[in-house]
Amino acid sequence: MRNVPTILHLDMDAFFASAEQASKPSLRGKAVVVGGLGPRGVVATASYEARVFGVHSAMPMAQARRLAPNAAYLVPRGAFYRSISEQVMELLHGLSPLVEPLSLDEAFVDLEAGQAAWDEGSARLAGAKLRADIRAVTGLTGSVGLAASKMLAKIASEQAKPDGLVVIEPGTERALLGPMSVRTLPGVGPATGDHLRRAGISTVDELAEAGEDELVRLLGKAHGHALYAMALAHDERPVVAERETKSVSVEDTYDVDIHDRGRVGTEVQRLADRCVRRLRGAGLSGRTIVLKVRRYDFSTLTRSETLRGPTDDPAVVREAAARLLEAVDTTGGVRLLGVGVSGLADYTQEDLFAQAAGELAALEPDGEAEHEPVEEPEAPAERRWTTGHDVRHADFGPGWVQGSGLGRVTVRFETPDSEQPGRVRTFRTDDPALEPADPLPLVALAPRRPDGPDEGSSGQESSVPASLPKSWSGKGGGGATSRP
Repeated sequence: MRNVPTILHLDMDAFFASAEQASKPSLRGKAVVVGGLGPRGVVATASYEARVFGVHSAMPMAQARRLAPNAAYLVPRGAFYRSISEQVMELLHGLSPLVEPLSLDEAFVDLEAGQAAWDEGSARLAGAKLRADIRAVTGLTGSVGLAASKMLAKIASEQAKPDGLVVIEPGTERALLGPMSVRTLPGVGPATGDHLRRAGISTVDELAEAGEDELVRLLGKAHGHALYAMALAHDERPVVAERETKSVSVEDTYDVDIHDRGRVGTEVQRLADRCVRRLRGAGLSGRTIVLKVRRYDFSTLTRSETLRGPTDDPAVVREAAARLLEAVDTTGGVRLLGVGVSGLADYTQEDLFAQAAGELAALEPDGEAEHEPVEEPEAPAERRWTTGHDVRHADFGPGWVQGSGLGRVTVRFETPDSEQPGRVRTFRTDDPALEPADPLPLVALAPRRPDGPDEGSSGQESSVPASLPKSWSGKGGGGATSRP
């Protein structure tokens, strides 16, 4: 582990929910929950206002609605979040060639590798400038942790939340980690945490005191050695610039179990097409087709088939997925289906295309081997408008869907730079003047300030978490401590 805090961990604050609040002035300062809105949906992200009521990510949406009945519940806008993520990642790549994305809203950066920082002072300046640039470019906030290792940098960013910067100074790591829960350490999930608790180990200090031999006995050789090292604040994991994609997959959870075998087959074909579109979007192909089926009793079956070579042909993937489905009993009903492709490569094997084209042409009346999934046209009165998604009206301009039902759709007309919440109007779902629209950029929310942090920002800086003694603030002090 290096002796300078030049590993940076960025975590965007309540990313999906914050993006929705920035996009919709009427939701700013209010509880917002983003996720699947069906009976089996789960929370993807909750705003800080919603977290006050106990709502958190991965919670069943039905439970979230009971805890915060007056919150705004929105369906995720994946393409919108990805576009913002790309802007943030571009800023990170401007700091260093060593950027390790963990998700759309989270990444590690090795500042020293990019000569963006070489000591505590320069690292702190780089972190502060990054936060200011993110606010200027996206209108959103991110929390930054700086430390000498990835583990500690992530812990620091958690302590910095929301909208803050925390530096863990070399030499203070053991004192910082000691009183923390073992669940703070990477690799300690609920099951491992419960196992350690039953052995009388709840804190990192107790983990270190137990000793390496005892941890190996409790958790096995590899896990025991790794956790003991982390308990001593030793983490040698490097920032990896490119994390290899091992598979591409899509899945859907259904509000009502699917019992009809024909409908199950249709859904699998649709998922196969979606998976191939994602595969092609990444410029990849794959050899192994994977089918995932979760049945009515929550039992999950996975079936796979490996082809002679990699493919990105939708006909080949659909055909393989259909063969895999034949071996699965769906009599009792299906609650989740998924199709994936693994064994990835950046090339395809052309003879598979010809083979699939010939076979599929014999099966399809129109003789076309490759096609997009065909959806039944809906009557105008049945047009669906997704809550939270963008629309545009010929007379009233851009807005977003607040809700729909009984042949009506309610739209709030406002844009990210609106100073006041917009007007609400209701239309027929078949109104020809209303149409889906692309999201508007958030950049108008914040004028560019590339020279440093916004003076009016509510974010705070600290060299240590607020819960630690002031004597640990070190020479990086001077800013007020931030709250987790």
